[in-house]
Amino acid sequence: MSERVRAVDRALDVLLCFSHDEPVLSLTRIAQEVGIPKSTVHRLMTTLEGSRFVSRDKATGMYSLGFRFIEMASVVLQHMDIQRWVQPYLQRLADECGETVDLAILDGAHVVYLQVIECLHRVKLAAAVGQRLPAFCTASGKAFLAYLPAEQVRQILDQELPRYTAYTTVALPEVYQDLRAIRERGFALSEQEYEADVHAVAAPIIAGSGIPVAVIAIVGPSFRLPRERMLVLGQSIGAATEAIVREIGPVALSTIVSRTAPVRIAEQTEQRGA
Repeated sequence: MSERVRAVDRALDVLLCFSHDEPVLSLTRIAQEVGIPKSTVHRLMTTLEGSRFVSRDKATGMYSLGFRFIEMASVVLQHMDIQRWVQPYLQRLADECGETVDLAILDGAHVVYLQVIECLHRVKLAAAVGQRLPAFCTASGKAFLAYLPAEQVRQILDQELPRYTAYTTVALPEVYQDLRAIRERGFALSEQEYEADVHAVAAPIIAGSGIPVAVIAIVGPSFRLPRERMLVLGQSIGAATEAIVREIGPVALSTIVSRTAPVRIAEQTEQRGA
């Protein structure tokens, strides 16, 4: 039996009418969007205004969201970080693929690993939490570079690119060609580019700005992660990142990561130095 309260549903429908594209609405517009009489909308708006969930411009009669949402958002953000939200998705991927799964953010020209779920295989590979690896030749790093603004990518690549293995791509034309392929495919591959016999596949979590805020990767030995399997796993990671964006919201993602990332990097650095 449904326990939904009709008045609450209507109030939520009214609040959801407001968006970045339409932050200010008239009573008539809201009634049209929700599909209920103006008199009912007026009563709802009066109640919401009294609790500061909406604000009414006395001169124009137009409504906008109220400051109560800022107060509530600060409470949510105070107790939220990207790792807690992403954890179930990382675990699900690890259970499904049987390989190590990690979460990383970008710090300058490097990726920093915030969370690592190790596989159960006797032969396993995993970055340490807090470890920094070069962005240009790791799957996690390339998943960032493929979606960053061109100027930021140029600054990251405008330095000597060391060759870590025989498979490391250091010629800029080839690096940029790889980044274009990543954008078309939706995920990045690294085949022994940073470490011999290690393969990885990664996809970005993209915020409302279109810029990646974090990357999820699956890593393992090359004999368990041939290209054919990575192409399949890349689709799985992409589905997970899209689900994360839907759950948290693209705008909230930017806020969460920008607030927590510097703290996390500092914490992991301290742990390594301890």
